[in-house]
Amino acid sequence: MANSRSRKQVRLSRALGLALTPKAERYMQRRPYRPGEQGRGRTKDSDYSVRLKEKQRLRAQYGVRESQMRTLFDEARRSEGLAGENLVELLEMRLDALVLRSGFARTTAQARQSVVHRHILVDGKIVDRPSYRVKPGQVIQVKPKSQASDQFMMAAQGVHRDVLPAVPEYLDVQLEKLRATLVRRPKRGEIPVSCDVQMVVEYYSR
Repeated sequence: MANSRSRKQVRLSRALGLALTPKAERYMQRRPYRPGEQGRGRTKDSDYSVRLKEKQRLRAQYGVRESQMRTLFDEARRSEGLAGENLVELLEMRLDALVLRSGFARTTAQARQSVVHRHILVDGKIVDRPSYRVKPGQVIQVKPKSQASDQFMMAAQGVHRDVLPAVPEYLDVQLEKLRATLVRRPKRGEIPVSCDVQMVVEYYSR
């Protein structure tokens, strides 16, 4: 099951031109082209397909469903400021995204699993919804009983730092304590995701 999921992530990464996992990044270094028989050929994408692909790239980086993306986009469009930037900022405040950024997990899927399996506390209370929106000032921590597991002991030693970007300034992380605080709302320019947000806005506004 795990191998099947891993292969799916590698194939999706190649299709989107974006490594979603460390394994996919290693694979794409050997095969830097799309999957399938026509993967190495040159194709001219339509305007629609370019926008669709950019939306899919953003969705894949956060592992969210299309219905979740649409709901967040509608909220982002109603909010003050640029809709595309608002959308990425709202996605970044998801609990699973911040568990990953804090270094408690190696991939988005692992971060989501940690939340669903009730290993994560927010302000001292278990939260098992990956989509939970963390508010500035709230504290994220691995449950004390879970900290003794191999998975989190390795995380506390910083073993995931070789595949994760530097901790962004909107997070105050005490990795050895498996504890992080969202200091403020993230800003699009400092969020480590690859996306042309204007293309995503144009896709949803069509």
